[in-house]
Amino acid sequence: MRTPFVFVWTLFLTVVLGAVVVVAGMLGVEEKAGGIYQRCMHAWCRAIIRVSGVKIVVHNRERMSATEGRVYVANHVSWYDIFALASTIPRYTWIAKSELRKIPLFGRAAQAAGIVFIERDKQKAAFESYKFAAEQVKRGRSVIIHPEGTRGRDYHLRPFKKGPFVLAIASQAPIIPTILYGTREIMPKGSFNIRPGEVHIHFLDPIPTQGYTYEDRARLMELVWSRMAEHMRGLYGVRTAEHAVAAEGERKE
Repeated sequence: MRTPFVFVWTLFLTVVLGAVVVVAGMLGVEEKAGGIYQRCMHAWCRAIIRVSGVKIVVHNRERMSATEGRVYVANHVSWYDIFALASTIPRYTWIAKSELRKIPLFGRAAQAAGIVFIERDKQKAAFESYKFAAEQVKRGRSVIIHPEGTRGRDYHLRPFKKGPFVLAIASQAPIIPTILYGTREIMPKGSFNIRPGEVHIHFLDPIPTQGYTYEDRARLMELVWSRMAEHMRGLYGVRTAEHAVAAEGERKE
């Protein structure tokens, strides 16, 4: 009975909090630390986490910042990655696929709250979105990115796209490699069944981007990928082929 209840509760929260955010946007309310948009997003995600019977365990919480912009680069295996991160990080926006903008009310509310939608099949439009997100980071608002592009079916780290690292370099803000573990057991890709469980979020040591240029994006990407793969192996025994990141060179940015 948990899954239907969670879906009904999520719909209710989306209607109520989404309406608040849309109205705030129409009235021209500005985004700020502790403002209405952030409060509504935190409330939405924390309520969903709670009714789902999910416990969030945060490691190295001190690596987050409520006053300075960060670029959180996280792995992605479940929708609950989003709820876990968005209920934990103090002030953020998100890089999300443009298809989500079409969801009634949710899409409009997300746009009003400052979520950055990206058209992955249009490179020029995608890089404009990254440029906008980089400006948000410079103003003190962190951005959360899943550079694998979509959810995986297991915890093996898949190749990254370079675009998010162009964003990070443009912002000149530290990258916080972020590992999530436990979300797949709650709601894996391809399933709508929700199970209670425990999610671990590991914020790794910051990786500075000062001094990097556009030409260094692949090197920065490989550094972050290697750091995350190493910790996935050390923390949870998840082994990813060391050559996997090189496959990115054969993919579209």
